[in-house]
Amino acid sequence: MSNTSKQYDAVIARCRDLFVKKMKDYGPAWRILRPQSVTDQIFIKAKRIRTLEVNGETKVGEGIWPEFIGIINYGVMGLVQLERGYSDTVDMTAEEALALYDRHINATKELMIAKNTDYGEAWRDMRISSYTDLILSKIQRTKEIENNNGNTLVSEGIDANYQDMINYSVFALIKHDEGAE
Repeated sequence: MSNTSKQYDAVIARCRDLFVKKMKDYGPAWRILRPQSVTDQIFIKAKRIRTLEVNGETKVGEGIWPEFIGIINYGVMGLVQLERGYSDTVDMTAEEALALYDRHINATKELMIAKNTDYGEAWRDMRISSYTDLILSKIQRTKEIENNNGNTLVSEGIDANYQDMINYSVFALIKHDEGAE
């Protein structure tokens, strides 16, 4: 399990680095997005991954791995939007956004550790394409919850679905780093 924790941190360091660079380019302009728009952004990325997995080729020169990074970063943005609500203007500094990024990633990693202990690292025996399908399923669940104004009877909320999408994406990138395709 300690190897998983270190691998998780290495993947997140790459994602966080890109988040920081984009914040320098755009600032936290994503604060304007409603949570439903964040969900749709994640859907676009997951759908592209699945299309590339099925077709085996890309027309725009980028493979699936940057899309998993995008899912992680948009997932964190979604968690922030759920916590803070969306804004009509950019209402926080890049430093505040980064502090929220770190807090939400830490909570998401804690969830991964708890589930990973219960499931005995079963994710290591899964195919990367299964993570894609699970992310698409989580997106569909999230859309249903959003369409129901965030209400559920017995299911986890939107935040838990975003966290699972982040964690499945981290698993895919760990497996990629280990040489799995």
